[in-house]
Amino acid sequence: MQAELSPKQIVAELDRFIIGQSEAKKAVAIALRNRYRRNRLPEEVRQEITPKNIIMKGPTGVGKTEIARRLAKLVKAPFIKVEATKFTEVGYVGRDVESMIRDLVETSVHMVKEEKMAELESTARADAERKIVEILLKERKNANADASTSILRTTILESLRAGREDDKLIEIEVNDPPKPIGIAGIGGMDLNLGDLFGAMGKPRRKLRTISVKEAMRLLIIEESEKHLDNDAINTEALKRAEQEGIIFIDEIDKITARGSQGGPDVSREGVQRDILPIVEGSTVQTKYGSIKTDFILFIASGAFMLADVSDLIPELQGRFPIRVNLGSLTFDDFVKILTLPENAITKQYASLLSVDNINLSFTDGAIRKIAEITVAENETMEDIGARRLQTVIESVLAEISFNANGNHPLIDCVIDEKYVTDHLSAEVKTLNLKKYIL
Repeated sequence: MQAELSPKQIVAELDRFIIGQSEAKKAVAIALRNRYRRNRLPEEVRQEITPKNIIMKGPTGVGKTEIARRLAKLVKAPFIKVEATKFTEVGYVGRDVESMIRDLVETSVHMVKEEKMAELESTARADAERKIVEILLKERKNANADASTSILRTTILESLRAGREDDKLIEIEVNDPPKPIGIAGIGGMDLNLGDLFGAMGKPRRKLRTISVKEAMRLLIIEESEKHLDNDAINTEALKRAEQEGIIFIDEIDKITARGSQGGPDVSREGVQRDILPIVEGSTVQTKYGSIKTDFILFIASGAFMLADVSDLIPELQGRFPIRVNLGSLTFDDFVKILTLPENAITKQYASLLSVDNINLSFTDGAIRKIAEITVAENETMEDIGARRLQTVIESVLAEISFNANGNHPLIDCVIDEKYVTDHLSAEVKTLNLKKYIL
């Protein structure tokens, strides 16, 4: 965890990507800082302090999921998003609630393994380079028997590191991963027979003809894995998931009786009661070992248009003591979303079209017009928040995106208010963009 980040600094980091919703940002920042504070306490005190879980209430597309995702990324914590509607109570077809914990552990194992492999990359790369150089040396030596082996080896290594050998095809023996054959395991844990039998002996090897660049990638992975301590990785991953994991439960309002809109005759209250022990603290068995859920931070969210937080069973409500409201996005919010974040959609499209020699830019008038149309669309039809911007922008840039092919010199393309109005003339009149919504 990044101990140096205070709640104000956490909010400032979130502001780089998410506009508005200061109340929700403040709540998650405090929750994150409290984790750091807890970890600094004596063990006997630490065990008594559990996370204060959060419920976010607000319409779709206003940043609920993005806040949780960016928060986890900020501190490199294991994070998963699940939808409450995917779970059913025991006895019905569907995923059992414990699967969210197993998914979190899988994510944690993947994160820790990537970190360890990154630490080993320099050593693994040197080993991979040595193998590829020997393959290339054999070919070059056959073609030039009089050349000095040491000089030739040095020349090949320099050429390899400069990328001049990337497209050359070589024949190399690499691991042949077993095909996944899944079966249902005990307690909902899925077993992979390929992994099971692969662990009983050495992995199969296969001779392949691939490019030097691809061979380098595969060999670096192989060489790194030779030095990995999988037991240590699994232990660290379980600890990290248990102490730092974040689970985002979306659409929690849909498992209330008032929030449901037809569908299978499954007790929504039953699903809530199955989720309850996971949130309040229990032990879940995974294929990497057992994990306690007491210290995992749960962030739930929902639009709560047909229901209210009070419609959840009282026991579950009590496990989410922090409640924040996220408001609908305004005209000013949309203008900021289009211009301020580092990942603003206008910047994304400019990057995409630059590949085809289009220098795309938007005037202030165009930005304001797009924001105006987006607000009108959300008021006239379903309010889908910032997701509506993708619909409008895609429509505005459809002609440019279709005609750009890169077979032309660099073209400056300035989108102004008139261009937006002309290319959304029908939509401006009818306020109907349904055909662009997937």
